[in-house]
Amino acid sequence: MTVHEAGIGRHFEDFTVGDVFQHPFGRTISEADNTWFTLLTLNTNQNHFNADFAGRAPYGRIIVNSGLTVALVLGLSVIDVSQSALLNLGWTDITLDHPVFVGDTIYAESLVVEVRESRSRPYAGIVTCRTRGLNQDGDEVISWLRTVMVYRRDAPHDKGYFPQAKSGPMRLPGDAG
Repeated sequence: MTVHEAGIGRHFEDFTVGDVFQHPFGRTISEADNTWFTLLTLNTNQNHFNADFAGRAPYGRIIVNSGLTVALVLGLSVIDVSQSALLNLGWTDITLDHPVFVGDTIYAESLVVEVRESRSRPYAGIVTCRTRGLNQDGDEVISWLRTVMVYRRDAPHDKGYFPQAKSGPMRLPGDAG
């Protein structure tokens, strides 16, 4: 039997300039998602939570809070870009290209635009990606450049965190082992 140590994501050595990662999950935004996020962040723009008010605006309906769109696309990209990161170093060039509405399903993909060694941390490297969010129709709703510091494969920091069971290793039924 082989025990596969806990861990997911990519390490510094897994990134090459020009690679595109189509992140595996999509997420449909519900009215509750938008309302709760808007209230949580104290965003008082009524276009995000007042259907009567938003109905009089040019789009004629509630627009999803752009902060939620940022957070969602960021989250969708973590599995491929920053699951093994130790630091976010920055976001630049954020653009909101198309409105997002309740009921839209958002997907994300990232293009690796720069990879370099870390000068201060030999156990990590720096990766910059252009990430964009797409709705179910393929409209680009948001994009940005994001730079993260990612552990190298041999870095000890992201390994060995899974606890040892006091009862010993798992065994097949009937295995007295």
